[in-house]
Amino acid sequence: MVQTFGPQDMLLRVLEGVYPDLKLLVRDQQLDISGAPEDVAEVVKIVHDLQSVAGAGTTVGPEIIEATIAGVRAYPDDITMSMPAELIVSAQGKKIRPKTENQKAYVNAINNNTVVFGIGPAGTGKTYLAMAKAVQALHTRQVNRIILTRPAVEAGESLGFLPGTLSEKIDPYLRPLYDALHEMVEPDSIPHLIEVGTIEVAPLAYMRGRTLNDAFIILDEAQNTSAEQMKMFLTRLGFNSHMVITGDASQIDLPRGTDSGLAQAVDFLQGIDDIAIIELKSSDVVRHDLVSKIVDAYDRYQPEPSRPQRSGRNRNR
Repeated sequence: MVQTFGPQDMLLRVLEGVYPDLKLLVRDQQLDISGAPEDVAEVVKIVHDLQSVAGAGTTVGPEIIEATIAGVRAYPDDITMSMPAELIVSAQGKKIRPKTENQKAYVNAINNNTVVFGIGPAGTGKTYLAMAKAVQALHTRQVNRIILTRPAVEAGESLGFLPGTLSEKIDPYLRPLYDALHEMVEPDSIPHLIEVGTIEVAPLAYMRGRTLNDAFIILDEAQNTSAEQMKMFLTRLGFNSHMVITGDASQIDLPRGTDSGLAQAVDFLQGIDDIAIIELKSSDVVRHDLVSKIVDAYDRYQPEPSRPQRSGRNRNR
């Protein structure tokens, strides 16, 4: 209750301002509420929701309290809509929180499932939120390492024979993962973490023959995997590990005639416990406002690609 009320019983002061006709009395670890039944019911739900937030390790501050009260009052009968989004804090103190209901469902799916598929257009936070959860899991010692991987497939243009070492040759393919990583972890510490194996960034081909235990594993750009590559990746799952597979079915760069392993996996794995499939939409884009409009425009004027999911609803399996 101490964590739920916040510093200097902040929650109680806010509730007294929002519900002036209620009487609130704290006795040790008990809160007595008296007043109009509908107001009492709302306050009980607010307190219970904030208890869940505090229990998950998130500090209950003004922003969380206001969001919870607003959610309960706007959606008194909808638990998903009223619950505040989980706050994820990176090593640099960067506050990261899902901004839409589909993003919230995506983060909840990562919390509650071993394997999660996040499918949607560019800018919906698929990789960014997965990376934030991976860093959080590492900091809270839920896992011992983070493994980031993606297929080395060129996006519509040939890069030719790149000069340099093997690491330098594959770096352009992995650069988006490094970009996200630098926002979550102190940049100066990344080379050391990579050197000791705490963080690994590698092409998908490097996963073959391995069993990945005690790891948070992210496969990015999964729409560019073949069926064989996807099966190989999924069967690397070891004990105490989590997998997040992200992809956009509208940006397949595979050779013509090659089926996407992502679409096939979603079809095959429906209904399996501990596997969640979440679809994000253009309305979940959190980049520049124009990105969402661009995605919608291409969806209107281009032939519909082969989608991993048949419906527009979230499916949590």
